Amino acid sequence: MKTDIHPEYATTAIKCACGNILEAGSTKKDIRVEICSKCHPFFTGKQKLIDSAGRIERFRKKYEKFQNQ
Repeated sequence: MKTDIHPEYATTAIKCACGNILEAGSTKKDIRVEICSKCHPFFTGKQKLIDSAGRIERFRKKYEKFQNQ
């Protein structure tokens, strides 16, 4: 490897909008994110399924013959 061409790699704090702070290695000093695993609906179990314009029903109707085989 060539010397003096790589950025400095250090431990940094990743701060989420919910207040959660994670420690990780990065070349950036300060990282801010809007959503993390502590507040994301998929990980918290508070995920809501929003059906816009009946898309779920249309999908199920289109592929129902494949499930009955």
